[in-house]
This record gives sequence, C-alpha cells and structure tokens, in this order.
Amino acid sequence: MPSPADRPTGRADANRIPRPIWILVGAAFVIALGFGIVSPVLPAYARSFDVGVAAASVVVSAFAFFRLVFAPAGGALVSRLGERPVYLAGLLVVAVSSLATAFAQSYGQLLLFRGLGGIGSTMFTISAMALLVRLAPPRLRGRVSSAYASAFLIGGMAGPLLGGLLAGFGLRAPFVVYAVVLVVAAVVVAVGLGGERLPAPPAGSAERPTMTLAQAWASPVYRAALASGVANGWTNFGVRMAVLPLLAIAVLDQPWAAGVVLAVSAVGTAVTLQFSGRAADRVGRRPLVMVGLLVMGAGMGLMGLATVPASSTVGLAVLLALAVVSGVGAGMVNPGQQAAVADVVGQERNAGKVLSVFQMAQDGGAIVGPILIGLVADTWGFTVAFAVTGVICVLGAVPWLRTPEPLTLQQGQDQDSSQVGAS
Repeated sequence: MPSPADRPTGRADANRIPRPIWILVGAAFVIALGFGIVSPVLPAYARSFDVGVAAASVVVSAFAFFRLVFAPAGGALVSRLGERPVYLAGLLVVAVSSLATAFAQSYGQLLLFRGLGGIGSTMFTISAMALLVRLAPPRLRGRVSSAYASAFLIGGMAGPLLGGLLAGFGLRAPFVVYAVVLVVAAVVVAVGLGGERLPAPPAGSAERPTMTLAQAWASPVYRAALASGVANGWTNFGVRMAVLPLLAIAVLDQPWAAGVVLAVSAVGTAVTLQFSGRAADRVGRRPLVMVGLLVMGAGMGLMGLATVPASSTVGLAVLLALAVVSGVGAGMVNPGQQAAVADVVGQERNAGKVLSVFQMAQDGGAIVGPILIGLVADTWGFTVAFAVTGVICVLGAVPWLRTPEPLTLQQGQDQDSSQVGAS
C-alpha cells in the first residue's frame, strides 16, 4: 500500500498529460506553422493562373476531396500498420506534394499536386486522432484536445504572418518552406515517439477489440458529432481558409491583409482554448459544442458586412473584430467535439474506421463549403455568402439539442469499470 507521502505524487501524475502526447503536440505546432504559411497565399496563387473566385476555392476543396476519398483506406491502414508508421508516411507524402505544388506550371497541375497532398494529410490526421484517443486518460480528454488544438492554432497564428512575408519572394516560395517544415515534423515524431512508448494491448489479448461503424452510429453523441463536424469543416477548414482571404483582399487590397485576418482569428481561438479544454472536462462536451457553433456562426455570418463601409480602414476593423468572434467559437467547438468522439470510442478499442468517418464528415464540409460559398460570392457577393455559412453553423448545433451529455455517460462507464475491477 502506498504511503501518504506517495499519494499526492500519484494524483499529480494522474492529472499530467502523458509525454507521448506532448510529442504529438510539438509536431502539431510544426505542421500548423507550415500549413499557415501557405494558407494566405494559396487562393492568390490559384488566381495567378487567371481563374475566378470559385475556381480558386476549388484548389482548397481538392485537398479536402482527396482526404475524403482516401479516409476509409487511411483508417484501414491505421488498423493494420499502426498509428506511428502511417503518421510518418503521411507527413512525407504531403511534403512531396507541397514541393510539387511550388513548381506547378498550370492550374490543372496545381489542382492535381495540391489534391494529392490530401492523401498524406488524411493519413497523419487519422493517425494522430487514433493516438490521442489511445493515449489520453478519460478525465483529461478535454485538456488533451485543447493542448493539441492550441499547438495548431499557435502555429496557425505565426504561419500566415510568415507566409505573407514569404510571399514577397514570390507566391511559390511558401510551398517550398512548407515542404521543409513537414520533413522537420516527421523527424520530430520519428525520433521522439518510439514504438516502446505506446501502451501495449491489455493483458491476455493479442490486440485491441475493434469498434464497428454500426456500434458508433448507434450513439446519438457520434451522430451529433458528425453533424457538427460537417459545420466545423465547412467553416474552419473550408470557407475560412479559401474564401476569407479573398474577402480580406476585397476589403483592403494589400497582400498582407489576408494573413493578418487569419492570424487574428487564430488568436481568438488560441486564447479560448486555454480554458475551453478544462471546461469540457468539468462542465461537459455538449454545452461547449453548442455555444461554440452559435458564436462561430455569428462571427462568420456577419463578416460579409465588412464590404459595406465606404472606408477600407473601417471595413478592415469590422472584419478583424468578427474574425476574433468566429475564432472564439472555434476554440469552444474543437475540444468538446474531439473529446465527445473519444468518449464514444474509448481507450480500449481500435476505431480507425470510426475516426475516419468522423474525419470524412469534416472534410465533406470543407469540400462543399468553399465551392458553394465561392459560387454564391461570385453571384450575390460576400455578404450573402458568409450569411449562408452562419446558417450552416446553426444547423450543425441542432442535433446536440437532444443529445445526452457524453461526459456524464463516460463517468458512468468509469464507475462501472472500477466496480468490476474491485469485485
């Protein structure tokens, strides 16, 4: 029996995020830094091939489309080969794709090279999700999701600003830098996340049991997460990355405007993540997701109004303020949503297919969002286009109205497990 002096240390260790997760968090920062570098220049790079707003948005959607198509195969690879090798291979695939994108000679080549990067992206995304579900203690899932998302957002804050500066050396330069950054991330994970650091299967079993998609679909929490995942992908991974930079340039015709707007939005999310993860572990996942979607919808839905003021300075101020609001909403949605999916899966099960379908829901939104909103912007203007995005966020919150709180269900499962262990 441990001595009283040992007990505080045990409690501290139980509330400490495991070291392998911090390695993934560090890699996430490096990846996001590189992604942020190319995000503000990608639409303008596409427009340099003499295409319109909708065609420029398709470049972002092509990346998400390949992610969507390859997601089932990515989930199967994770189940067969393991999380770590699939993660590393995915990073290297995206690195090669980014380097090829930098030297594209036509819009068709740009579309192809950027799209192929989606294959590698879904490989490391699903692998990272599986590792986080596997490694994160149930009581810390909100904090782990917040830490991982914070790394992406901090990289997202620095990346667009750096990308805007690199654009001064040409629109192709950021893609070369992105390729180098991804190789660095692969080295960090390869060296820092050795196979021996991953927990072994439970005693007496050769491998972890597999959770089927039918089992996950039976959970109303999982179904609600799919709906909010579509809205989140539409807004944050689609419209924000593809159309918002074009809106920023329409408000203020300066190459740095897009990077500043994306960075400010990331600041709002990063600040919110400092408390939203703990709130998801204490208050619950459901209120965080619902309120976050409504706040995000309000911010994104009103952004088109930035084109109304006669003064570009006033318009930019409005755009920056609304970018902060939408960023705050995103900072509430992500930890609650990710923790809810982890509650459904649990640590003890292999759920590559279940996680890949959740990722497909987000990618589906990221595909449809930029294309549809780009077409609406070309036809009716940015005001209507961003209002539609706000409506999508509200619709994503509706399924959560009748969804039981995942945290309460998880606590009940933990109590049942402890009683079984005690008996």
